[in-house]
Amino acid sequence: QVQLVESGVGLVQPGGSLRLACAGSGSFFRFGTMGWYRQVPGKERELVAHVTSSGTEKYADSVKGRFTISRDNAKNTVYLQMNSLKPEDTNVYYCNYKSRGGGDYWGKGTLVTVSS
Repeated sequence: QVQLVESGVGLVQPGGSLRLACAGSGSFFRFGTMGWYRQVPGKERELVAHVTSSGTEKYADSVKGRFTISRDNAKNTVYLQMNSLKPEDTNVYYCNYKSRGGGDYWGKGTLVTVSS
């Protein structure tokens, strides 16, 4: 059973920074894609950023230049460094892992609030 546990919930002022972390169980995470999504009201979760097993990164246009995703395969952990946060970044952020075999796993989500 794959489990993903997020950390980094917090209240941040506009312009501030926050780092999210997601630790996964299992020994095969280095072979899959790890990423972060957030919920859009009335729509499916949207991709914020992901990083593949080969290190290729992808970002939503709205976060390019502000967010950075990274992974530590030795710790089965993916990070999302969020800088220059805006009120519109307020959301629940979900960790995601997609295995090479087609598995799609989600964390429970962590709330990020950007407000003065």
